[in-house]
Amino acid sequence: MNHQLGHPGVVTALKEAIQSAEFQAITFRDYMEICLYSEPYGYYRNERTKIGKKGDFYTSSSIGSVMGEMVASFICTQLHNETTDTEPVHIVEWGGGNGRMALHIMGEIKRTEPAIYARLTYTIIESSGYHREQQRILLEEHAQVIQFASETEWLAQAPQDQLYVLANELLDAFPVHRIRYKDVLFQESYVKWQEEEQIFQEIWLPISSQHILDFLERSKVQWLDGQIGEINLDAESWVSRVAGRIRSGSCIIIDYGDIEEELFAPHRYSGTFMCYRNHQAQDAPFFHQGEQDMTSHVNFSSCQLAASQNGFTHCKLQTQREFLVEQGILQRLQNHYDPNPFSEVSKRNRSIRQLLLSDQMSELFKVFIASKHTLLNEKKVSR
Repeated sequence: MNHQLGHPGVVTALKEAIQSAEFQAITFRDYMEICLYSEPYGYYRNERTKIGKKGDFYTSSSIGSVMGEMVASFICTQLHNETTDTEPVHIVEWGGGNGRMALHIMGEIKRTEPAIYARLTYTIIESSGYHREQQRILLEEHAQVIQFASETEWLAQAPQDQLYVLANELLDAFPVHRIRYKDVLFQESYVKWQEEEQIFQEIWLPISSQHILDFLERSKVQWLDGQIGEINLDAESWVSRVAGRIRSGSCIIIDYGDIEEELFAPHRYSGTFMCYRNHQAQDAPFFHQGEQDMTSHVNFSSCQLAASQNGFTHCKLQTQREFLVEQGILQRLQNHYDPNPFSEVSKRNRSIRQLLLSDQMSELFKVFIASKHTLLNEKKVSR
């Protein structure tokens, strides 16, 4: 048995999918989906710690409470620009992880805007039972504001005003199609099982999906021979489904990624796909199934296209640093010197500097905001 294979339950689910597939091979996208989301042992379904020092990666909400405060500040500013201060306010966080981002957002709104907090409902759409339980415990003080919903339940509801949907590091974990340009043709990555060697193996076959062919057709990028890239069709369809629920408000996506020209540029010859395990990054998707995170950079060009095709009237893409500065983060840096490095002031200043200055997060991470305004607010904006 290959000792680098992952959880036996996930390996079995993969083998079964491969055996029942045509050509005895499944697309890389389906392989990634099983590794991450199969019940109950897929990476995002099992009970291992994922985030923080004992996990596999950090998120912006691991670095103090500042990111959540800035998102709260953005939402409250938007609400003050609207015409009504009596209507319900809805924040929906999709895939809330350990619940820290929700804690920071609600804590800030409660502290600075009690009138908004009083009419707030905070819905968490979390498909992992393990994470739902973590969120419930952490967010106990906001129990009267919070509700949990499944994706299906929430999408089935009627469109709402003053609705803000937040996806913090969600889209980068959607399963992707892995594509290669070879000898003037595009191919798609498939995965098969080699019984003799007891390994999963990647093979390349002609593209059969019309959606992928349409994506490549509209793409303006020139690929190099042998170049590999990822296509995240699930991100586009997620943006369009969310758009149908927002009558007025915004969809806020915080993630690492870039515009199409950058993602498929020559220096991205091998694509952006990565696996994370114990804070080590590697391009090794065919080992440790269910025991490592798998991600690729978000294509914000395709998110923007999906947003504008589905009724969002204002779209803005900026680096995380630009967003934080625009929301007033610099005013929150406390300038007085505190000799105690463990004091709250010192810790807070450090987390602000880390969000602003660490190359990893401040430039690589983007904030994409797609908005729809009410008709009354449209008139106010255009005046």
